[in-house]
Amino acid sequence: MTKKTIHVVAAVICDENGNVLIAKRPKDVHQGGLWEFPGGKVEPGEQVTQALVRELQEELAITATEYRSLIQIHHDYPDKSVFLDVWKVTQFMGEPVGSGGLGAEGQPVQWVPSTELHHWAFPAANAAIVKAAQLPSDYVITPDVSGAADDTEEEMDTFLRYVESVLSRGYRLLQLRTKSLDQGQQKVVISKTLTLCRQFNAALMINSDLCYLLSDKDELDVGVHLTGKALDELNDKPSGYRLVAASCHSVNDIRKAEQLGLDFVTLSPVLNTSSHPGAKTLGWLAFSEVVKQACIPVYALGGMSGEYKGRAIDSGAQGIASISAYSSDH
Repeated sequence: MTKKTIHVVAAVICDENGNVLIAKRPKDVHQGGLWEFPGGKVEPGEQVTQALVRELQEELAITATEYRSLIQIHHDYPDKSVFLDVWKVTQFMGEPVGSGGLGAEGQPVQWVPSTELHHWAFPAANAAIVKAAQLPSDYVITPDVSGAADDTEEEMDTFLRYVESVLSRGYRLLQLRTKSLDQGQQKVVISKTLTLCRQFNAALMINSDLCYLLSDKDELDVGVHLTGKALDELNDKPSGYRLVAASCHSVNDIRKAEQLGLDFVTLSPVLNTSSHPGAKTLGWLAFSEVVKQACIPVYALGGMSGEYKGRAIDSGAQGIASISAYSSDH
């Protein structure tokens, strides 16, 4: 017998201080006693955005005024299937937290730093929402550091100034590329880049081919980005890292990442790139269709620039991943 699918809209409500509002489910309902992102069922014939605004008015006595799609998730429980249509709300009118820390319907509500959301008990279907709520919409991939000839030290200094500039502009997710350097140089760049990321409270991702260069104490602060080959060969999620991501090129790749419990993925190539001219691209339509089947945050990669970020988000992506989009962003 086919389980009924319930269409639910949920809101990741953010304030200007990086906090997210969560609410506690009544103990006598499905998944009762756990925390959740406010929202509720989409009524027959109702637009999703209408349901979003209505539910927040009913539950929290606020009116959402600025919001965008964040992630869509299909999740099967033993007794039902849920389609979670999640929106990020960045502006609203009203005060969602009443006296005694209660919402408009008497439910406990609380502002929580987005970085702490994973410490709270949510229904299983909310795991990807928690991660999407914590991740930014920009994934900066650094240009490679050349290790050529006698100007290596100067080039490394130029590279580190670039990293500091990117972080000072507010970007908080960085993938380091140092494939042209020898091992000793790579260790130096990783160490100095990690120091900068710690100063700016940013997450540093290291390509999986370079993880052997990390010390045990660094792993706690560093994420690992798996190559497609590394993802294909893995049977378990690498442990000890701040975040684990992977490069994906198909639905099957994303399914593998989901099964391993990874935190996010890139999907590429969306558009043509100068580094891989003539390579077969997904295009926006195919990209959107693949992302719709994902239950994990996905960044669009390949030919991306700042002007495409809105298009990527509208296509279901967390945001964009790029080298050139941030190299030219001043």
